[in-house]
Amino acid sequence: MSGITIPLKLTPKGIQRESNLKRSIDAVIHLIMTTPRYSTPADPQFGFVFNNLRFEMFNENEGVVFDSGDTDTMNNLQGLYEKKISGSSRSINTFAAELKAAIGQYEKRLDKISVSMTYIREERLIYITVKGTIISTGEDYKYDQTIRVWS
Repeated sequence: MSGITIPLKLTPKGIQRESNLKRSIDAVIHLIMTTPRYSTPADPQFGFVFNNLRFEMFNENEGVVFDSGDTDTMNNLQGLYEKKISGSSRSINTFAAELKAAIGQYEKRLDKISVSMTYIREERLIYITVKGTIISTGEDYKYDQTIRVWS
């Protein structure tokens, strides 16, 4: 099963497709993770809500994002400042659970999805791991990414 290449590439035969299933799934997950929620008019729910906070400060003692008080632009994101940065998708009040829900909604080729996010203060990095099973092949799937944090 192939998917459309991301970013889109137009060829004389139409939109180029990615024949490698893992690379295709990787591209969709990367797109989800790098798209702020509510930034896509065709589907405002598409994306990862963590990107809506890209200019916010971390409360490293509590493991959450500081509330900037800008309630007008963050109106649709209630409860966002209580979510833990580090954690797994098994815990409801984490950004990992948010990412798992987004991947589950938009990447239908994966099953048994789990997500972990680990913030390493000294490195200023968030390590993200997505695991699952590719439905069509039954193979284990793993995707790793890091997000650099600034303060």
